[in-house]
Amino acid sequence: MTAIHRFVEQARRGELARVVTRVGSGWVVLGDPQILPGYCLLYPDPVVTDLNGLVGDARRTFLADMGRVGDAILAETAAERVNYEILGNVEAALHAHIIPRYAWEPPERRRQPVWLHDWTEARPFDPLGDADLARRLAVRLTAPHGASPTGP
Repeated sequence: MTAIHRFVEQARRGELARVVTRVGSGWVVLGDPQILPGYCLLYPDPVVTDLNGLVGDARRTFLADMGRVGDAILAETAAERVNYEILGNVEAALHAHIIPRYAWEPPERRRQPVWLHDWTEARPFDPLGDADLARRLAVRLTAPHGASPTGP
């Protein structure tokens, strides 16, 4: 049982405060800590070991959902790009990191993977402070594909 398994179980029970929304492949959650504003993860439901554990439509859905989360982050933050990472080296369960990158980051940090940043200085997830962004992301992610959540 990995942390990813526990998080998915908590999300199913409505007990994971970081949940943004349920999507076709699993759960979108805000990262803790928020190494950069809007950092999200996508957890598959059901949990599988790695991307190769998904086949056919399940794999396509997971990867499409990952891209949709990135689209939502770009639309709802001042990010200039999004980095996508699927590692699984610490937790042997599929999960995707969806990491916004910003023009205001120091130049030396902008060239580095986020894993080289000082995570001890990152702002912890804040259920109240992050609620508005989570709500806006959820609206975008639950709008019909191709539709704007704010109108035509």
